[in-house]
Amino acid sequence: MATDNNLHFVLFPLMAQGHMIPMVDMARILAHRGATVSIATTPLLANRVRGIVTRAKLKIQLLELPLPLDKVGLPQGFESLESVPPTDIKVKLFEAMDLLQQPIEQLFRGLCPPPSCIISDSPFTWTQDVARKFNIPRLVFYGPGCFWLVCKHLVSATNILEQIESDSERFVIPGLPDRIEVTKLQFLGTSKTISAKEKLFRDRFQKAERDAYGIVVNSFNELEPEYAQELARLKHKKVWCIGPVSLCNKDNKDLADRGNRAAVNESDCLKWLDAKEPGSVIYVGLGSLAHVSSQQGIELGLGLEATNRPFVWCIRKKTEELEKWFSEEGFEERVKDRGLIVHGWAPQVLILSHRAVGGFLTHCGWNSTLESVCAGVPMVTWPHFADQFLNEAFIVDIHKIGVGIGVEIPDEDSIEALVKKVDVKEAVERLMNEDEDEAKQRRKRVTELGQMAKRAMAEGGSSCVNVTSLIQDINCLSRINKQTCQNEHQSHIS
Repeated sequence: MATDNNLHFVLFPLMAQGHMIPMVDMARILAHRGATVSIATTPLLANRVRGIVTRAKLKIQLLELPLPLDKVGLPQGFESLESVPPTDIKVKLFEAMDLLQQPIEQLFRGLCPPPSCIISDSPFTWTQDVARKFNIPRLVFYGPGCFWLVCKHLVSATNILEQIESDSERFVIPGLPDRIEVTKLQFLGTSKTISAKEKLFRDRFQKAERDAYGIVVNSFNELEPEYAQELARLKHKKVWCIGPVSLCNKDNKDLADRGNRAAVNESDCLKWLDAKEPGSVIYVGLGSLAHVSSQQGIELGLGLEATNRPFVWCIRKKTEELEKWFSEEGFEERVKDRGLIVHGWAPQVLILSHRAVGGFLTHCGWNSTLESVCAGVPMVTWPHFADQFLNEAFIVDIHKIGVGIGVEIPDEDSIEALVKKVDVKEAVERLMNEDEDEAKQRRKRVTELGQMAKRAMAEGGSSCVNVTSLIQDINCLSRINKQTCQNEHQSHIS
């Protein structure tokens, strides 16, 4: 299913793993149709994805743009959200991103073929100005799904939060086809008051979205049909659900390297999983941005040990205190026969896709949620911040494919353990207990959703058709723009 070989999409992923990963997948999907795709990012993130981009052997190029960190008061190396503290530093990162507009405009003038369309994460508000200058459309890419976007829109439009006096008071999100009840903190995904600068940035995000040609979402119509339709109606623009984009990864090497080089050898990981019974392993991964305190890490480890089930535990960053506990308590030695601990980046999709994995203890990031759905793996939900509490509601309350671990408030910088070992043990056992009808029904539902996801991405499926529709739209706009330019040039000559 080819496209016009002169089409050129330029992608702007936010400087974070959770945004970079689906953008690279989307680049491969578009390039498979014959388009040229450029990914504008920092040298650090470019190096992380260079291998998978090179192996694809498609018309994908990396546009490396060093962030002018010194101009906003950030030290060198702070070029992704994983490497910076939250809130105040994040705003400085956005300020540095704003300074990339002029270098990008210079790059655009030399790109061949000329850019046909920009697809950018919402913080790159200035790409709307670039799109206008070069007379091309801009699409906004959202990491979270349509459900989250609809919830955010309706709560903002109704001003319901102004009527909620307490952070812990539960309220029903108005106007949804499903009854979803959350607290103010869960909806906001933070307990912090946003600064004036951050509010200014958010206002700019919304204005740039209103001016955009359309919205691209990493989701599929069958997963949230009513919300995909409602999003298009509320935003008054086209919405293309083109996912789950992770399904474009077929090769084990691509699965292992997706996002970053894994901290465990893929062969060793698969060999360990091969030795386990089907559906017996619980995989634990809390994302690339979640902060897990030392005390919380200890409680999690003890809870996994108490389940007496095999597990794979990805520890993205081990604190000095947690390292000391591991050493003094001999934890890895105690669980070595049934626990695989990955210190660093884990090949998550590769692990979830293995027949031995029967459950996923997740932070409820949207990428992880979709990857679990694609693998047909039910979830223990442990949201930390941002969109994760609403994603938990989508998993547990709407689709009923997960078990909540019981977290009620955002956990951004806590040094205490909000989740105790008994909470971990009880949630895992409830999820993995195949003798209970409730657990069987959860697994049946998520298996069916996984099959729907694969059909959506296959030829003739809803996401495949949506990619075709997107390409046709951009192709049509590109031809109209070219003809307009030719007519204006002819008129000028005359």
